[in-house]
Amino acid sequence: MSVPSIPARARRRLGNALRPRVQVSPAPAGIEVDWDVPVVVRDGTTLRVNVFRPADGAPAPAIMSAHPYGKDKIPARSRSGHGTSFQYRIFPQPRPVRISEWTSWEAPDPAFWVPRGYVVVNADLRGGGTSEGEDELLSDQEALDYHDLVEWVGTQPWCTGKVGLDGVSYLAISQYKVAALRPPHLAAICPWEGFSDLYRDFARPGGVREDGFSVIWSAMTRKAARVQGNLRDELVRRTERDEWYAALTPHLEDIEVPMLVCGSFSDHSLHSRGSFEAFRRAGSASKWLYTHRDGKWCHYYSDAASATRARFFDHVLKGDDNGWESEPAVRLAIHESGADPVAVTHESSWPPDDLTWSRLHLDAATRTMAMDAPGPATAATFATRGDPVSFSWTVPEDTDVIGHMAARLSIELRGCDDVHLFVGVRKLHDLEEVVFEGSFGFSYDMVTKGWQRAAHREIDDVLSTPWQPVHTHLRAEPLLPGEVVPVDIALRPHATRFRAGDVLRVDVRGDWFFPRDPLRGQLPTGYERSDSGLCVIHTGGEHESYLLAGHRPARG
Repeated sequence: MSVPSIPARARRRLGNALRPRVQVSPAPAGIEVDWDVPVVVRDGTTLRVNVFRPADGAPAPAIMSAHPYGKDKIPARSRSGHGTSFQYRIFPQPRPVRISEWTSWEAPDPAFWVPRGYVVVNADLRGGGTSEGEDELLSDQEALDYHDLVEWVGTQPWCTGKVGLDGVSYLAISQYKVAALRPPHLAAICPWEGFSDLYRDFARPGGVREDGFSVIWSAMTRKAARVQGNLRDELVRRTERDEWYAALTPHLEDIEVPMLVCGSFSDHSLHSRGSFEAFRRAGSASKWLYTHRDGKWCHYYSDAASATRARFFDHVLKGDDNGWESEPAVRLAIHESGADPVAVTHESSWPPDDLTWSRLHLDAATRTMAMDAPGPATAATFATRGDPVSFSWTVPEDTDVIGHMAARLSIELRGCDDVHLFVGVRKLHDLEEVVFEGSFGFSYDMVTKGWQRAAHREIDDVLSTPWQPVHTHLRAEPLLPGEVVPVDIALRPHATRFRAGDVLRVDVRGDWFFPRDPLRGQLPTGYERSDSGLCVIHTGGEHESYLLAGHRPARG
């Protein structure tokens, strides 16, 4: 898929706003519904849940979700019976979203689960919907509330005592902290695309402030629920990863229950990094990773993803001997373009253990990259608020480039003492850019990208790997005049097929890759711009500048 014209993009967005690709079906018969059931948590606050149960009354395992957005905002309660959330109108999906009239925003669909022998419970967190109190988003208090909700569900006569958690985005994020508390009746979790580190994944990736969706999300959440403080104000005020951010970060290593994590290659600006970190760092002995590069919601409710989650929960909640325990750890979707995979493979680890890791050395003189040792010293200069500098590598044979990427740039600054480095990888076929599904319904994204504030270049040696540098973000270290320093930039995970003769191009610049407007850009994505100045990338000689990539011959 190549980049379409601006009029074609405009027609797509306008058409989606008027008629989003959402298909709402009537709720099936044979389901009992208990609306607004009160649950009193440990401090006396009353939270409320909706319970969807099999009509036969037999105890069943529970699939549960909890969020602050309002559990009762479902199509069945709209005037037409087919009302859809406004997000579907502003963030187009590459294929239809199919849900029932009882499906709450980003939550499990009762019409899918209850006929399969499950109870579905959708909860309003503190301050949300019909629950009492005032919520502090992502907090320990929220996790304690969720713990008490899980225990209430697990001890009801209509539940077998086994509870699994499922849901997208915030409904995934909320699972990490409660799972780390290990409520006795929690038997499994399925966080489907959810960041796990507010600072590193979303608010300030690489130390660069997010100035797009965080504004909308903060305002939207304050409107939907009673929340403490103003999240956006805190993100702006707190430039380093301080105790406040640390307190909102779950202890992934304390999670023990089986988990199925969805890591999306199409959500680099929001959930991708955190989902892969949850899989990497969770303490669970049994854990699986499901990848895709599709639209967030159309894939979650798709037949393929729903069937995978059903197999997982059937095994861990019902004890079905369905072969899930021998399922390879990673379902890997490899993409040549667009949202549809060219191959799906099954791997024992992430990244796959048969990759070859190569340094593609940058050459500023020729603006190319090569696996050979770097040549003589030379330099390329770009304005931090101007056009990018680019380096290209022609792929010699059909190759799958997979995993995280890491760039190391040896830089010098002139006219400023800090820079926000944006590093993007593009794929060109016959000189035309090939595009992929991206965050917020943006279907014209590049292969992958990374952000890094040069003054935040200090590495966390405990969390880092060779292919994924992780930074401490504890203090700023501005560059001195004439100083050349290496800066490591982590690029988001992906799995991309390059054919022989395709070009892998790296763009380096001082601001975001796309405009902000909805026709040409990735609305609402935006990031803090660099101060004005010049950035010099030194290549060859004594200075290392390269892109580290994992790859193997194309297969499948």
